[in-house]
Amino acid sequence: MAMLGKRRPPRPASGHSGLARQPAAKSSNQAPQATSALVVERLAHDGRGVAHNAEGKTVFIDQALPGEHLEVAVHQTRKRYDEAHVKQRLTSAAQRVSPPCPHFSHCGGCDLQHMTVASQREHKREVVRDLMARQGIELGEVESLHDDVQGYRRRARLGVKVDGDGHALLGFRAAHSHRLIDIERCIVLVDGLQALIAPLRELLATLDAPRQVGHIELLATDSQRVVLVRQLKANPADAERWQAFADHHHVALGTWLGRESPTLHWHGAPPVLEETLDIPDGKALTLHFAPGDFLQVNAAVNQQMVDTAMRWLAPSPGQRTMDLFAGIGNFSLPMAAAGAEVHAVEGSPAMVERLADNAHLNRLDVTGQQADLSDPDTVASLLEAVDLQALVLDPPRSGAEVICQALARSPVARVMYISCDPATLARDAAHLVHAGYRINHVAVADMFMHTAHMETLMLFEHTKCA
Repeated sequence: MAMLGKRRPPRPASGHSGLARQPAAKSSNQAPQATSALVVERLAHDGRGVAHNAEGKTVFIDQALPGEHLEVAVHQTRKRYDEAHVKQRLTSAAQRVSPPCPHFSHCGGCDLQHMTVASQREHKREVVRDLMARQGIELGEVESLHDDVQGYRRRARLGVKVDGDGHALLGFRAAHSHRLIDIERCIVLVDGLQALIAPLRELLATLDAPRQVGHIELLATDSQRVVLVRQLKANPADAERWQAFADHHHVALGTWLGRESPTLHWHGAPPVLEETLDIPDGKALTLHFAPGDFLQVNAAVNQQMVDTAMRWLAPSPGQRTMDLFAGIGNFSLPMAAAGAEVHAVEGSPAMVERLADNAHLNRLDVTGQQADLSDPDTVASLLEAVDLQALVLDPPRSGAEVICQALARSPVARVMYISCDPATLARDAAHLVHAGYRINHVAVADMFMHTAHMETLMLFEHTKCA
């Protein structure tokens, strides 16, 4: 594994990656056109099939799989490529399955359900390999972290809308649209949240002012279910109905009230929101959080990511470690429990306070500070202040380019990067590899089954510091 991440000459990009659907340079509003007998060559990064028409123009096809022969209808014509959907499938790929959700192809989520789960995971690993290759970095073995429980999602936001006939709709948005898809069930929700959908639909039908409900957030903790209602304007009669719902279904109920700067009101005593992380020696950590705090939606896969970070970094007593974008302590606290000297940094003052409370709750010594991690001078001063032996990065989708550029100038022996966007990870990894880091371990975590989204973990070691 020591040669993972060896640089090689960059290869040219092979057409449009399909990672994100880009705004059209030029588009046509013409009616869909039939295109006969296209053969799907591969998958784009977002999971759509890629083919070429008779003129050689790239065509991205929804719900198509490699090797399939298709007749398609082009629904969006662009300058460099077209977007299409299947009119008739002439042959089917071996990895095609029947989607398990009745709302597939209408709801905007879970758009890889037509693939076997094993194929979904291999596709995600290939996306990471391809994006790194475009930066001139060749990967070897890529581990897979996953859980096979389909109902994995412990947090979800459902939209609410009243249609022209006065019927209240509850569900998710259609793909690339503001149109709300009314759902009866959601197969990826944990059972406790899945069981609330039908009663919520019934409740909405009884409200005096359903148009004042913006959305409903569902949350399942280790010990309870929470319903958070976005209420644009107070309605006393409806508030009583919500309270009766909460009492009957034994859920904690909160209301975000107001349009511009909503405030949270709990119906009854505020619940204690917490999750548990297992650590070695049979121990466990308890992490408290608040509505709005970042929390991975898949608890089982998050535990695997924490376990992997601990295995790769092997924190030991006295090891000087910094955790940037530390959140509520998902990685900081397990490392501190192993004896490492952890300094945690977050952009949000509220999150810094929450992390400090969690460290105190678990009787761990973690120092924390608030800092703007997008500011080069701030990042430079953080890295120069302490002789670090390990660094953990868990940035948002925009990545950590400023930090990786600083790490090139002020190297740290080991850098653990956890990414929710493989494109920005590849960009940032190039800075590190170019500066003398090698990639020793890679894992792709299937945090979001049936979607093209993933978490990627990489361990970098500096050749002169290791």
